[in-house]
Amino acid sequence: MNILLKYMSDFTLLSEEEQRAISESLRIDEYKKGKCLLRQGEVSAIKCYFVLKGCVRQFFIDESGKEVTSNFFMEEQAIPIINEQTQRDVSKYSFVCVEDCLLVVGDADSEKTMYHNYPQLETMVRKMMEINLDEMQEQYREFINSTPEERYTSVLRKRPHLIDRIPQHQLASYLGITPESLSRIKKRMKKTN
Repeated sequence: MNILLKYMSDFTLLSEEEQRAISESLRIDEYKKGKCLLRQGEVSAIKCYFVLKGCVRQFFIDESGKEVTSNFFMEEQAIPIINEQTQRDVSKYSFVCVEDCLLVVGDADSEKTMYHNYPQLETMVRKMMEINLDEMQEQYREFINSTPEERYTSVLRKRPHLIDRIPQHQLASYLGITPESLSRIKKRMKKTN
């Protein structure tokens, strides 16, 4: 909960009393490792999650039936479910808990009420989404313009906690390589260090 209070302090001018009231009215759920929050092809009633504790993997199944990991969301990150434009649209991604998770769960109805009661909250969420979008665009740019070894080095530098917290085959998928290629890269890097 301290994570949320930190964001409210950083991005809003809400009083401590308002921050506490917001925190108490949020839906916070625990999910076990392996829990699927949303499957590719399903319609989602949930608009977003915010990770207080744990790790959630975003992936899709490609045309050949292979799982492709596109992102990991960890503490202090919002998971926007933004590809559903209408109630009939289906998710292009699956979201699964890689670890036991504690998540703030946001839906359209509660979001409208919160924004009505606390207009600064909408500004905070917009700023958080802008930060997430900037990070994702930078990751994509880096991914396109780098070799697999450079991608791995970037993860070691920018997201070192991923290395020990997620299965290596998922990390390899995230890097766009096979698990065998990841093993070779790690061995090469150990020899040079």
